[in-house]
Amino acid sequence: MVLKDMDEVRLKADCLRTAEEVDAALARMAQEITERLDGTDPVVFCIMNGGLFVSGKLVEKLPFSLELDYLHATRYGTETCGGKLHWKVRPERKLKGRTVLLVDDILDEGVTLAEITQYCKEEGAETVYTAVLVDKIHNRKAPGAKADFVGLHVEDRFLFGCGMDIAGYWRNLPALYAMKETK
Repeated sequence: MVLKDMDEVRLKADCLRTAEEVDAALARMAQEITERLDGTDPVVFCIMNGGLFVSGKLVEKLPFSLELDYLHATRYGTETCGGKLHWKVRPERKLKGRTVLLVDDILDEGVTLAEITQYCKEEGAETVYTAVLVDKIHNRKAPGAKADFVGLHVEDRFLFGCGMDIAGYWRNLPALYAMKETK
């Protein structure tokens, strides 16, 4: 796609949540995370690339000490449907006995988050929590796929903004958008 196409996509999209609504959801999530994780010496992993936006906004609202790191595993690449999990960057930190918080942009079907969670447990993490800005409402979730901390529950549409992209673009938007539905 070319830049003009991307501008047109945004102009034609539906804004599902404003930047103010997203910020309020992140503040509420931070409060819930603080109540649960304060004093646990957690390591917070940003799941790249989608989790970058959410992690950056979320960790600044956490008033306790933590270690911040990243990992990169994907089932999508630049595609719109997922395949097998591909690790680009595995955690280098030792997880044995640690509290881990995984931060991502969206819980769609939940396969990627479940596999990363399982990996952390296999590496010895004492407890693994998951935080997502968006939980898509549908019945295609993998068995047991659920986030511990959720900012927004959103209808099942193709989303972008707030870390989510369309063909690699628009992750940077502070509001949450959905493609226009075609009939």
